[in-house]
Amino acid sequence: MKTTVITGAGSGIGRAIALRLAASGHQLALMARGEARLAEVAEQAKAAGAPVVATFGCDIRDREAVDAAFAAAHATLGDFTGLVANSGIGGPNVDGPEDRFDDIVQTNLMGTYYCLRAAQRHLSEGPEARHLVAIASILGRFGVPGYTGYCASKTAILGLVRALALEVAADGIAVNAICPGWVATDMAWEGIDGMAEAIGVTREEAHAIAMKQVPAGRMSQPEEVAGVVHWLMSSDAVGVIGQGIDINGGAWMG
Repeated sequence: MKTTVITGAGSGIGRAIALRLAASGHQLALMARGEARLAEVAEQAKAAGAPVVATFGCDIRDREAVDAAFAAAHATLGDFTGLVANSGIGGPNVDGPEDRFDDIVQTNLMGTYYCLRAAQRHLSEGPEARHLVAIASILGRFGVPGYTGYCASKTAILGLVRALALEVAADGIAVNAICPGWVATDMAWEGIDGMAEAIGVTREEAHAIAMKQVPAGRMSQPEEVAGVVHWLMSSDAVGVIGQGIDINGGAWMG
């Protein structure tokens, strides 16, 4: 039985991952700050095929809260076989009293680290494969003006994944990251709306401008990112270790 923790599971990419893994029979521990949304996703995951789904409120910026949530999930579901560290925040930051840099880095980098370490402590001993997957971003590949916090935190996740992968690979644990580009989520549309306001155009016009930088001409869907996670956590991805897997419609090619 596969038992997977998913953070940020209440909406968007996290919700899509939960439903995809549920359909493959994973037991799920769903975590987020908004427990009302988690309850809805939990019911959907059960309907999709998850044999057991448990929900836990957790602010990943708080290491003690993370440790407590993961310990509670372990007490409820037993040893984990996987984690998808998906929780994060986006948006710009600027120098000055309202600078969001600390909060963005604390959430995206430190929170991801706290979750990876907490999950590691509760992983099964094998021999089945175990997987730790962190959601990074295309902005971990290049910089964008005004997004110093987001770019720094998502770039750092790639370094974190590479180093942790080397620590645990000999134990049969695969650590990887996924780097989505534009994905049709509330966070992405907030970014489009911010662009529209900044340059004085409509949402539709801002979307068209953004998609000019994407060879495929479209945003990815959350379900497509979930498909990559599902593959990474399957036997088809044996030997994929310490990688950043890009899904961005061709907007960045390494």
